[in-house]
Amino acid sequence: MKYTVSIEIALPRERAAQLLADPAHLPKWLRGLVLHEPLSGVHGQVGTKSRVVIRTGRQQMECTETITRREPADLREIPTGSVVHFDREIIGEGMWSAVRDRLTEAGPETTLWVSENEYRFSGVLMRLVGVLMPGAFRKQSQQHMQDFKAFAELGKDVREAKN
Repeated sequence: MKYTVSIEIALPRERAAQLLADPAHLPKWLRGLVLHEPLSGVHGQVGTKSRVVIRTGRQQMECTETITRREPADLREIPTGSVVHFDREIIGEGMWSAVRDRLTEAGPETTLWVSENEYRFSGVLMRLVGVLMPGAFRKQSQQHMQDFKAFAELGKDVREAKN
């Protein structure tokens, strides 16, 4: 299964990239995040493997995330017109996923975040989920982007939201 989602953020690309890459901010916008801890490497750097635990409702999922691309490595003074890339591979029980995020300048004070997502499922249960609920994956990705936008632009923290 493959899909692409995008959103515009009313911040300069360099600032949006810095907020997105900062592990201290993850719990503020990544809804359901229980844990995100590096197992090897430095958070956000290429090759780093992290244990990630996310809770959705009563379900909790644990997976391993590997950073496969981060360009530029230094998110200060990003050259005008260049594209920021954050790519990662996520492996969980019955699931493999690749996420390719790109941040581009949509204007002097606006960033376009485009996220290409690919999922492969193994095992009967996960294959069934992939077939019966493909929209749920897209919806969750879009929700994470909207939560990041609200955090980046307005300082809203998903942990303080009333659901």
